[in-house]
Amino acid sequence: MPTRRDLLDVVQHDSTLHVWLNRPEARNALDGAMLDEIAALFSSLQTRFDVKVVVLGGRGPLFCAGADRRNPPGRGGRTERERRWEAQVGRRAIEAIQDCDVLTIARVHGHAIGGGAALALACDFRVGSEDSRIRIPEVELGMPLAWGVLPRLISEIGMARARELVLLCGEVPAARAEQLALLHRVVPADELDNTIDEIAAQLADRPEYAVAATKSQFRAYAQARRMGEFDEGDGELWINGLASDRAREVFDQ
Repeated sequence: MPTRRDLLDVVQHDSTLHVWLNRPEARNALDGAMLDEIAALFSSLQTRFDVKVVVLGGRGPLFCAGADRRNPPGRGGRTERERRWEAQVGRRAIEAIQDCDVLTIARVHGHAIGGGAALALACDFRVGSEDSRIRIPEVELGMPLAWGVLPRLISEIGMARARELVLLCGEVPAARAEQLALLHRVVPADELDNTIDEIAAQLADRPEYAVAATKSQFRAYAQARRMGEFDEGDGELWINGLASDRAREVFDQ
């Protein structure tokens, strides 16, 4: 799949790397190329020893509107092999964030919808402005929640709340998102960047070995909890969902 390097705006300040989703004209909607860029960038951080913290944000009025309805991930494969590869593009991006050895912070403002919520959920910390909203509308759009997101959501907020969010597809305002642990902290919009800078500075100041070991412990615990779960093939569920009647109505607009 061809890549477009302008899809991410990357700026480094000291040991903190700021990664911006950079499609504000499309509300930072996720297509296959952007997800590939996210996967490649976060995977590359395994050998970027000058980076201790990554802040993931979105340019423009909102964090991310989810999958690009005009060009959804997984739509473009011409051969079976291409389709199977594209079916996992979202999973690769999510796993690259989750498996990153450096600490990650999601900077959430405006809306984080569907795949956008999934990107935020993959980060170690999620800080949102008071005007932020989180919504997971996949089922309403005729799609299953794929990309390995459901186990992560259940692990973070519990089975009952995950079921409510995924099946009712309701919008979660910032204060409620903080109560559910979808967001770790909520602050006024004009304090968002300063708050994130303070958290990033605190995290960057932590001893490297302790941070790396602790991240490994959290990752091992999460993997142990997921043993026996059948989400490896949910990329196929995404592809099949795109072919459903309801999804064709939505994504072919």
